[in-house]
Amino acid sequence: MRIVAVTDDRGNVAEAEWLEKAERVHRQLRPQLPADYVSRLREIFAAGARMALAVEGETVVSVALWRVIENTHEGRRLYVDDLVSDAASRSRGAGRRLLGWLESRAGSLGCDVLALDSGVQRQDAHRFYFREGMVISSFCFKKVLK
Repeated sequence: MRIVAVTDDRGNVAEAEWLEKAERVHRQLRPQLPADYVSRLREIFAAGARMALAVEGETVVSVALWRVIENTHEGRRLYVDDLVSDAASRSRGAGRRLLGWLESRAGSLGCDVLALDSGVQRQDAHRFYFREGMVISSFCFKKVLK
């Protein structure tokens, strides 16, 4: 298993063939993404997001969408928008490997924190995050405006 950075440090798609291959796994977490997945992701990359994948051979087994954010209470943070492993390949180490890559990347980018939000219904994911040393540090409140 290896990690592929789909985007470079400026958000340019450096590995375009992998972006299309990521869609099947990414939709397992985000089925609401529009039909034109590649165009939508390119818009998200232009706004600062980056993508990395765990791959086995030519198969994507885990997807991470992330960005660097600076705020007043944590400083510089690597925030993970999406982290999902293929349902057919879970518990084989892909998520752990990708999360480890993200942590290393955060360190190399001078981040003080690695953070993500996880829906309250994702209890299996929560067990994984706890095993990986993450803690619940706050509540996230939101109000849908549309």
